[in-house]
Amino acid sequence: IFLVSIASYKMYRIRCVSGIGKRGRINTQITQTHASTGAQFAVVKRWTSSLDKLYPRHDNFIERHIGPNEVEKKAMLDFIGMKTIDELIVKAVPANILMDRELNLDEPLGELELIEKLEMMANKNEVWRSYIGIGYYNTYTPHTILRNIFENPGWTTQYTPYQAELAQGRLESLLNYQTMVVDMTGLPIANASLLDEATAAAEAMGLCYRHNKRRKFYIDKHCHPQTIGVVETRASALGIDVIRLDWKDMDFSNRDISGILIQYPDTDGHVHDYMELVDNAHANGTLVTCATDLLALTMLRPPGEFGVDIAVGSSQRFGIPMGYGGPHAGFFSTKNEFLRLLPGRMIGVTRYVLN
Repeated sequence: IFLVSIASYKMYRIRCVSGIGKRGRINTQITQTHASTGAQFAVVKRWTSSLDKLYPRHDNFIERHIGPNEVEKKAMLDFIGMKTIDELIVKAVPANILMDRELNLDEPLGELELIEKLEMMANKNEVWRSYIGIGYYNTYTPHTILRNIFENPGWTTQYTPYQAELAQGRLESLLNYQTMVVDMTGLPIANASLLDEATAAAEAMGLCYRHNKRRKFYIDKHCHPQTIGVVETRASALGIDVIRLDWKDMDFSNRDISGILIQYPDTDGHVHDYMELVDNAHANGTLVTCATDLLALTMLRPPGEFGVDIAVGSSQRFGIPMGYGGPHAGFFSTKNEFLRLLPGRMIGVTRYVLN
């Protein structure tokens, strides 16, 4: 709140700005300007008397979310026979760990002041371009999409955060997400996301094992390294033998391979035609998982169109910031016949019998 007054006195033009500063203190800056020379000098006066009693603050987290008030505190202390909270702490905490001095903490900040401080700290970050690749890419989110989809208050701003409207908005946004994944991958069903791409690939390996009970799994050596690492770690707990090799060298003649994992495009950016590989795998009872890129699928043929059983990947490509490494939501889509083996959760739509 600022109050501005301007007046003239003899040869000086005086401008007085009064404001309520941090923690309710009044700050006043008086600027005097010489009428002919334009020379200025300013005097800042601060009054430390607080206005909290006249204008109580309501942006403190503790007051809004943590009871009790002073009357309730006194009632509880009287009930247990204590005079102050300090006396209670002294009697409750062992002397060898009790600190006998005040904590060296800054003065408490209100919600708006805290946001300003956090913004000031965040502005010290240096935003550099990342060339790490392997599933992590810089993105740009247009403000129209950011405001109307990601930050749309219709998803979250309801009567109270405990009513059904908020859950309904979340369900609707997840259903939109699943529909998008289904459209992009060309497979009929998708779940409501998993932790990240590597986790989704490990879950796909588990689905393959649960489906045909075979304990060998092929993984193309051109998959992302972090995906290979997570799949191998998960396989060690399940007793599955993961064999890493080039996709062109995969042999299914022994009919002992539960599934394979290929990358499309691969970690080096190459795009291959996997149709013959998929047909050969299916002919020997092996499932095919394709780790793919949603943004690439806007240009490439969807995995579902060349017979892939499971498609996994990261949603980070669709405008999600890097976030210093993630994790970013992983998608998982598959065929209808694997619905009961689908990991995670799936949002469905109920229809009234009379439509």
